[in-house]
Parts: sequence; C-alpha cells; structure tokens
Amino acid sequence: MNIKQLISERKESYLESLFEVLRQKSISPQNDGMKACANLVLNKLRDAGINDVRLIETDGYPVVYGEYFVSDEVPTILLYGHYDVQPPDPIEQWNSPPFEPEIRDGRIYARGAGDNKGQFMAHILAVKTMIEAEETLPVNVKFVIEGEEEIGSVHLSDFIEANKALLKTDFVYTSDGPMLSDGSPYILLGVRGILYVELKLKQSAYDNHSGNKGNIAKNPAWTLVELLHTMRDSDGKVLIDGFYDDVVKPTDTEIKLMKALPFDIEDIRRDIGDDSLNMTQEEYYNKLCFEPTFNIAGFNSGYAGEGQKTIIPGEAVLKMDMRLVKNQDPDKIFELFKEHVESFSKDIEVVKMGTMNPSRTSPEYKFIEIIKESLEHSFERTSYIQPSMGGSLPDDVWTKILNVPSVVVPYANADEANHSPNENIKVDYFYHGIETTYRLIQSLSKYDKNSLK
Repeated sequence: MNIKQLISERKESYLESLFEVLRQKSISPQNDGMKACANLVLNKLRDAGINDVRLIETDGYPVVYGEYFVSDEVPTILLYGHYDVQPPDPIEQWNSPPFEPEIRDGRIYARGAGDNKGQFMAHILAVKTMIEAEETLPVNVKFVIEGEEEIGSVHLSDFIEANKALLKTDFVYTSDGPMLSDGSPYILLGVRGILYVELKLKQSAYDNHSGNKGNIAKNPAWTLVELLHTMRDSDGKVLIDGFYDDVVKPTDTEIKLMKALPFDIEDIRRDIGDDSLNMTQEEYYNKLCFEPTFNIAGFNSGYAGEGQKTIIPGEAVLKMDMRLVKNQDPDKIFELFKEHVESFSKDIEVVKMGTMNPSRTSPEYKFIEIIKESLEHSFERTSYIQPSMGGSLPDDVWTKILNVPSVVVPYANADEANHSPNENIKVDYFYHGIETTYRLIQSLSKYDKNSLK
C-alpha cells in the first residue's frame, strides 16, 4: 500500500487525535493546563508505538521525551516541537472558541493549530502510521517536545546539557512556522538570534504641566529620542561601535540558494500591509537572512489617550529587539549597546530582557536533499532551501550544545496567524506534513549514518 493511501484511510482518526490535543489548554505564560497537556502528549507518543516515553522534569515545565530504538547501525533523527501555546487574547476577535477546534473552508482553527501542535502531531502520526503499516521503524527516532518555547525555551539548554548522551542523534528536524508566502514548502538551515532590551529613564518624580514647567522640567522622551539618533543613521545602519564586527558574508552556495527562492513583491506587500514597500529579490533575502536588525518594539511615555493632556512626562520606557546573524553573540552585543548608552547618559537604566543565539547549518549535508525530495513528493510542488529564517527559535541548542546539524521545515500555511486570533492550519497541509515525515523516515533507511554527512 502506498503512502498516500495509508494516510487517506486514516484522515478522520488523525483529526480526532489532533483535536484532542488542541482542546487541551497549555498556555505557558499563565501556567494554564501545562502538566495535563504534557501527559496527553506523552500518551500520544505511547499510543503511536514509541517504546520509550517519559516526562523529564526541568526547573520549569517538563519535557516530553520519546525514543524508538532500532540499531546503532542506522541513522537517528530527533524530532523537536513544543506543546505550549500563546494566550488566545483578544478572545473577542476569534470567530470560534480558541480551544474548540473547528474546520472552516478547509482550515483547522484553534490556538496551537499551526504553532505548534498541528506540526508536531504530524510527526507523531507519521511514526504511528509507519509502525502500524510496517510493524517497526527503519531508523532510530527520538522526540523532544518541550513546554517553554513561547516563553523563550528558558530551560531547554540546561535540559540538553544534562542529557547529551540520551539525545545523541545525526540531525535535528523541526517543523514550526509558516511556509513561503506563495505556498511553497521550504527548508530553513538556520535562524537569527535575538537580543531584547529595555531602557528606562526617570527625570522627574511625576508628570509636570507643560506650560507652567515648560522649558524647565526635563523630558525623558526627548532624551531617549536623541539617544536613538546616535544609534542608527537615516539609512538604517547601526552606529554602535563593534555592532557589525562579527557579521560574516554569505557563502557562494548560500547566495545561490537565496537567488533561487521565489519572490513576488506584491505578496510581500500584502503580508506586511504596506503597498509602498519596494525592494529587489536580492535585497529582500539579504535583509531577511544575512543582516542584523535594530528595532524599536515599543515606546511608552506621557499621554497617548483620546483628546488632550498637556504634560511633560516624568518617565519614559523604550523596548528594543535586535535580530542577530551568524557569529554575532547577543551577550557581546548587549555590552556594546550598554556602553553606548552609558557614554550618552549614565542616568538611563539598561535591562537585558532576553537573548537567543543565531544558528546556521551547512547546506552540504546529504539529508537536506532527502528532505527536499520528501517535501516535493508530499506537497506536489517545488520546494526551496533558505539559508536562514528571519525569526528566532532555540536552534543553537542543537548546533552548539549537541554539535549536530539542525533544520526547520514548516508545514503550516503562510497565513497561519500564529500568536494571533483565528490561528489555523490548512487541513491538506496537516496531511502533507504527515506524509513528508513518513517519506523522510522511509528514505533515511536507504543510507548508513556516515553517508548522511
């Protein structure tokens, strides 16, 4: 029986299994339903035929671990996902309850449908289908499904450090995030890192009257605006000394992969909501994959409500994030950033809110071509390879702690609305994801461990 027929016969049971997981709340920022969801996912692995399943406690939420061991002679793939989700707010903007999955117009709507329950369940169901059909797996498969991705994977690196022998693998495979805007599947070879900072400046004990105290009381909002002008020029270049020192140029292979990626400026404009956006394909992917960002995420000072309120604010708060590229160290960038702020004013408080390292895997590994073939057979369209995604995931824990290659292969549609109301995944994409994982595991069996490198 071929793969597509196997999957076709099980479509209803796949949906029932996914819906059960989607109904279970697992909101990590609020610790809502986390332990119950971890146990549910554990049971899904057990039901799939995984012969070694366990909850491994961390200083936060537990990691769900599963392993199907075949032999030391065959390849090992580690499948990563996360069972936690974002809060569903604002609830009133959902067209159906966020934890009562509903199919409308060929899409499954629920919190976690795309990010990440629908995608890691595709892995579990692929393994379940193969074990049912073949009575075994042809390669070793390991699962790591954590509960803290939506709060920065704060304990994942400690977990991996403590379990290196248990997690030994040939490569890590993650399905998370959306596919390309034109609906094409693709393979991401890395992620940008992130540094998130907060700046606070209080120059008066309270807000002052802008007339009676105008020209007298200091305005912290102006001070932070003036600081920002010393950090970035009008062309977007960051002016902090040393900011670009460790940025490396893309290789010839990475440039070739980038130039092969699809590009439609109208699609990009629609995705962003800016009809004035204008750049070439090369500019777009260079900025997305190979250049760091320097972003104002939020600025709070004074009065921004309806009508007028004539005040000089006593305090201002600025939040910024920097997406960092290969070889940039977020801790080093923070020190450079802090030094720049202190040289401008020692009154400004600088707080490091969060960091994640960038990560990159070489495109030369044999298994990448196997993944590409699996995607194209399953989704029945051309797939692409992108050197890095614009966003940040805990990918460096695999490449820098386990020292193994890692790839991200999204199964969700580009408009999945992850983190937003009406999050969704196309039903067909969910099935295609199951097929892709099945084909990948099947194809890996044709190679020995060393030939994948």
